[in-house]
Amino acid sequence: MKIAFFTETFLPKVDGIVTRLTKTVQHLIHSGEEVVVFCPEGGPSHYMGAKVVGVPAMPLPLYPELKLGLPGPAVSEALEDFQPDLIHVVNPAVLGLGGIWLAKTNGIPLVASYHTHLPKYLEHYGMGMLEPLLWELLKAAHNQAVLNLCTSTAMVRELSEKGIQHTALWQRGVDTETFRPDLKNDAMRKRLLGEHSDEGALLIYVGRLSAEKQIERIKPVLESLPQTRLALVGDGPHRQQLEKTFENTATTFVGYLCGEELASAYASGDAFLFPSSTETLGLVLLEAMAAGCPVVGANRGGIPDIISDGKNGCLYNPDGDNEGSASLINATQRLLGNDLERQTMRKAAREEAERWGWAAATNQLRNYYNQVLEKSINIAA
Repeated sequence: MKIAFFTETFLPKVDGIVTRLTKTVQHLIHSGEEVVVFCPEGGPSHYMGAKVVGVPAMPLPLYPELKLGLPGPAVSEALEDFQPDLIHVVNPAVLGLGGIWLAKTNGIPLVASYHTHLPKYLEHYGMGMLEPLLWELLKAAHNQAVLNLCTSTAMVRELSEKGIQHTALWQRGVDTETFRPDLKNDAMRKRLLGEHSDEGALLIYVGRLSAEKQIERIKPVLESLPQTRLALVGDGPHRQQLEKTFENTATTFVGYLCGEELASAYASGDAFLFPSSTETLGLVLLEAMAAGCPVVGANRGGIPDIISDGKNGCLYNPDGDNEGSASLINATQRLLGNDLERQTMRKAAREEAERWGWAAATNQLRNYYNQVLEKSINIAA
């Protein structure tokens, strides 16, 4: 099978979408499929045996880390040379719309997938009034596809309610070989603590430092639990504002980590806090759980698919600024309150993660591809 991916998000960017795509490409190539990836320029020319076609791109004004690819004749020529059996558009935006158009004009079966809950991001950038319009644009794009994949049951339900058709669940995946509890070590813990003493629980956050992640909600947790320490792993457009917000608190801005260093950071924390209520899945939660770090996440979006409250982590109610912060404090206190229960959660978190390997997720995706191809053949006949 020959698959062409169109995505606005790929290497060298680091986020959950890129992780899913790189693992998917790796496993597809390993099983004998041929893959080409069309993405914004600036990354590698090949990845794990797949050709990567860089497309000129411009940064999104409100979110410069995200670049919008501008498809031109070279994209059409590269696609014609590759002759794909199927096109998979990831989070259709400008480049994705080019992929949709090329699929339609060339009669190539089209799959789309939804990974970033952009309509919910708008309110965090003062543009909530545009949410209905964005849903209409997303519906128009996604309904061109034979199949629309979502990464959580909540997103399958919400997209269906918004009028997006042919939705299905693309199951979660996590690298349980890279992320594992035995990478916990004192040197990494000291790095996460920075200049602060190791007197209480070490809370960690991993991800983009951006407005929609609602990281400010962790500050009242530090104030209510004065012996706790916080390590923010990652970077992004909201970092300067966060440095002001967390000034005079026991917070360390660690910056980006990757590979075994990142896995060690997860394993060396006492609890992983993820306040975002805009997640379609929350891959970092699964990575933390694989590393044996109990998690606190919002009872919204795809997160309840991952966290069983009181068993492998704790859920909090994110509604309202003050109420949400109070709920996050309570959930963190529940998780930290009893060492024996926390150790039980650590074990349960790891066991949950072990159920979701990338090979199984990619096998499921391949089965979806085969179903789409069979449907297209039947329609043509």
